Amino acid sequence: MRAIMVAILIALPSLMVSQVAQEANQIILLIAFVAGLLVFAEYFAHSPIIIEFRFAAPYNRIKFTSLALVILILSSIARGANDPGSLTLLLSDLGRLIRAGLDFPYSPVRQVLLLVPPHTPMVMVDFIGIAVGFSYTASLVMIVIFALMVRILGWPVRRGAFNVWKNLPLFDPTRGRDVVQKLNREAGIYISLGFVLPFLLPVGVALLGGSMFESASLLHPQRLIWVISAWAFFPASLVMRGIAMHRVAELITAKRRRVYAQAENALQTV
Repeated sequence: MRAIMVAILIALPSLMVSQVAQEANQIILLIAFVAGLLVFAEYFAHSPIIIEFRFAAPYNRIKFTSLALVILILSSIARGANDPGSLTLLLSDLGRLIRAGLDFPYSPVRQVLLLVPPHTPMVMVDFIGIAVGFSYTASLVMIVIFALMVRILGWPVRRGAFNVWKNLPLFDPTRGRDVVQKLNREAGIYISLGFVLPFLLPVGVALLGGSMFESASLLHPQRLIWVISAWAFFPASLVMRGIAMHRVAELITAKRRRVYAQAENALQTV
């Protein structure tokens, strides 16, 4: 089921948005099939290889749901551009309100909108603003929801014991003196990088003397959906990973304190 959902998510913009070459649709369907196959192999295996926090729900579910919701909304808006319905108009108006609220000087939304070339059609400019507003807002909401689950609901130990090595297959505990220090250091790096990347990526593109939307092939709703979603959700995923690693460091520290306290009580008893 997870593999099917991932494949559908990747193919969704291609299936909903028209005016795409047949060859491009075939490539996207192939990518969707390969991605679904990789997810199936990952979850079918006894131990994870790439996917982190596989046994610590709902970490991955929050990310997938947030991204899928944004992809579905933006695909619906793009599909109804020529013949909008009541739902499409409502979502478009909501996106414009979100964009207006986030479009202030030096905001990441403003930085992205400044990269739009002057000759871009107003319809496309409007869609880019809606996509940027929806994507960035959804990424922030995703971070807030996960942070609340960590602090209020006690993720990830609420449902039972947490296995660090199974949930962090890409983490190497052998490098560095202490695991807790390494986790906290990497958590700080991921959180800092996640918060500044939405600002730095548009600035970096501008400093290179180009435009994120200068290519005519990129000014298509299907490609814009993925480019803007990646701009918003990749940094947010880094922030979530940093929060999760800091939480794991807290759990290890608490476990050590309990072990030390038990050992001290045992020595006093003897």
